[in-house]
Amino acid sequence: MKLYSVIFKTNGKNYDFVAPVDYAIGDYVIVETEKGEQYGKINNITEINKEKEDIKFKNIIRKATNEDRNKYENILKENLKALAKGKELVKKMELNMRIVSAEFNFDKSQLLFNFVADERIDFRELAKKLAGIYHTRIELRQIGARDKAKEIGGVGVCGQKICCQRFLNHMDAISMNMAKNQNLALNPSKINGLCGRLLCCLQYEDENYIEASTGLPSVGDEISTPKGPGTVTSVDVLNRKCKVLVGSNKEEMNFND
Repeated sequence: MKLYSVIFKTNGKNYDFVAPVDYAIGDYVIVETEKGEQYGKINNITEINKEKEDIKFKNIIRKATNEDRNKYENILKENLKALAKGKELVKKMELNMRIVSAEFNFDKSQLLFNFVADERIDFRELAKKLAGIYHTRIELRQIGARDKAKEIGGVGVCGQKICCQRFLNHMDAISMNMAKNQNLALNPSKINGLCGRLLCCLQYEDENYIEASTGLPSVGDEISTPKGPGTVTSVDVLNRKCKVLVGSNKEEMNFND
């Protein structure tokens, strides 16, 4: 049986579904989810392997029609209005939170608000007011700084649209060690992204730097050179070179491994 990976918004996460009929990559479909019907696009097609044979996947209900497309576009407009209303209520109720997105599912059985906050928020009264306005199930979900950046978007230090909104479907953990492995200055303004967290792109070349640094000395190490013992002052990982202070005059020289 074929497994269809469906995304619900540009560069969103892939969700797997099955279907009794064949579809093609790029087809827009209506699918069944735990939170009601959703409108999405088929992003990939694979065969169900042994690891996934016991998983009960939700179904693709049907291929989307032009009427479905028009309904979806209207929902996108309603999402913007719901976002504005949510922000208005938060301000009136003086809640220490910021709503960053509002999303109806396709059958409008649920309205999801994503928000950021520095602390735990009691939003029960807000949920009641929103339910009274929209007459549907309301969910308020607190998200992190990276998720906020993905929702809002922006331009990174590279001059391009930020990775998490452009193509990253899954964000792995980023550590300070990745910056250290690449000999980057540990300056927050240089290694942090728009979200205030470490740049996602630090992970892209981390394995290459780890491999290239194998066998190289660290800054401060005492090593032997053709001109005598010296102290490593800097390391060029990719070119596998280091600068060493040697001799009584502490001459600086390049030294290849």
